[in-house]
Amino acid sequence: MVHLAKLRMLLLSALGPALALFLLLLFAAYAVFGSSGILAWGDYARQLQDSRAELATVQAQRDRLKNRVALLDPRRADPDMVDELVRRELNVGHPDEVIVPLK
Repeated sequence: MVHLAKLRMLLLSALGPALALFLLLLFAAYAVFGSSGILAWGDYARQLQDSRAELATVQAQRDRLKNRVALLDPRRADPDMVDELVRRELNVGHPDEVIVPLK
């Protein structure tokens, strides 16, 4: 009986440190393997690089569109741009014109 009581006291006294060690290992595993852990940094760096490339593409497209809008400003419209837009949208051409597609 005395041995059983000592064993029970020993197990109860080891329960606190064992639980603390388990929690420490759990936090360490999450720091390495978790969604924002050390192993996920490489994926985040790749996603950042892809996003920056997409941003550069979108900014270049935005700049092209901004230039076309500026050329179509009603106060100072570019005649060539207006002519190109009207011909493309309305499918209008003179009978003596030769249209050469560029694409």
